[in-house]
Amino acid sequence: MSVHLLATIKVKDPAKFKEYMSQVPGTMQAHGGKLVCRGKVAKNLLNEADYHIAAVFEFPSQDAVDAWYASDEYQALIPVRDASADGNILTLGPI
Repeated sequence: MSVHLLATIKVKDPAKFKEYMSQVPGTMQAHGGKLVCRGKVAKNLLNEADYHIAAVFEFPSQDAVDAWYASDEYQALIPVRDASADGNILTLGPI
């Protein structure tokens, strides 16, 4: 069963975040991850959002997500991520 990863991002440094964002999908490929959709928050329908960008990725399993997150390739991007943005990264499971 596939697993979806959701990222909500509040950008602090647009240039650094662009660098991070351009490299993340490449780190996911070896783990079967792929971008489903990504975009700027266009309109809040309920409450206020404290983030600017949301993205959804699909992985073949939670183990694949965990392996990607722990990979040397992604871990090397974390300083760029943390310098450029605040946010949340989480996986979605059945209710």
